[in-house]
Order: sequence, then structure tokens, then C-alpha cells
Amino acid sequence: MNLQMTVTRWIGLLVAACVLLFDQFTKYYVTGPLGLNVEDDSLTVLPIFDLRFVKNVGVSLGLLPASGEFMRWALVLLTAGIAAGVAWWMMREKKLPDVVALGLVLGGAVGNILDRARLGYVVDFADLHFGAWRPFLVFNVADAAITIGVLILLFRALFVRDKTAQSADAPAPVENEVNA
Repeated sequence: MNLQMTVTRWIGLLVAACVLLFDQFTKYYVTGPLGLNVEDDSLTVLPIFDLRFVKNVGVSLGLLPASGEFMRWALVLLTAGIAAGVAWWMMREKKLPDVVALGLVLGGAVGNILDRARLGYVVDFADLHFGAWRPFLVFNVADAAITIGVLILLFRALFVRDKTAQSADAPAPVENEVNA
């Protein structure tokens, strides 16, 4: 393994750790010092943004709600398995933008897994709205990091051609033979 690969992997792990720490700090701050720890407690920050405490017992978009202890731990195991797959992919990935995107996904996933294991639900608090219209459900830093990471991966997969892929598609150069 060369130095560039080692640095790239460490950058991915650093991104994941920063997302995890920032996610856990914001959840602590909202539910602790700000005191938003009762369902639907809210604090208006901007005319289009509130801090609103929501217990998310499901996965993305509240799907698959964990109605009991078995479902809670099944979701923890399922999401931990997915996070392990993302970590494995990140450690094998060579392209820095993909490693950063995977670090965002990994850090966000671990942040939400910690909530679910520790509390039985994921703390959501960011409520973006335009009047009564809410383009998103209430979310958290981990959700935002996961979404941004996935969007980067999708964008790169669909629209970015790496130089190594282009050179593999190019025809091999033809050597001219000179007869003496």
C-alpha cells in the first residue's frame, strides 16, 4: 500500500469521525442546554428554520418503525451491517472524492446507530420549512451527511469520468514499423 492510499484512507476516517462528533454534539446541545427534549418542543431560529425535537423510531423517512425491543436491535444490526459495508468500501476506494463521500455516509450512519442503541430512537431536530410546506422531514446532522455523501457518490458515478477510466477506453497506440 502506497503513501497516497494511506493518506486517502485516513482522510476518510477523519471525515467520518468529524461527522460523528459534530452529530453527537448537536444532538446533545439541542436536547441538553437548549432543553428541547419533549416530543415536538421547538425553538424558532429563522423564519424558515426551527429546532424541533422528534424521536425517530424508524429508519430513513420514518420507514420500518421499531415498535419493540426486537425491532430496535434488528435495526441496529441492519444499519451496523450497512455501515460495516460502507467502511469496507471506503478502505478499498482509491479516489479521494469517493472516500470523502463514504466518510460522510459512515460518520452519519454511526451517529444514528449510537442514538438508536443508546436511546431506542434517533434524535432529529432540524426543521426546514417555508410556511406550512416542509420539503423534508425533521432531520439531524447525520441524516444530512448521509444524504450529501450519497448525492456525491451518485453524481460522480453518473457524470464524472476519471482519467484512468478514459485511458482504458482509448484505443492502444499503433506502433509504426520502419523497414530498413
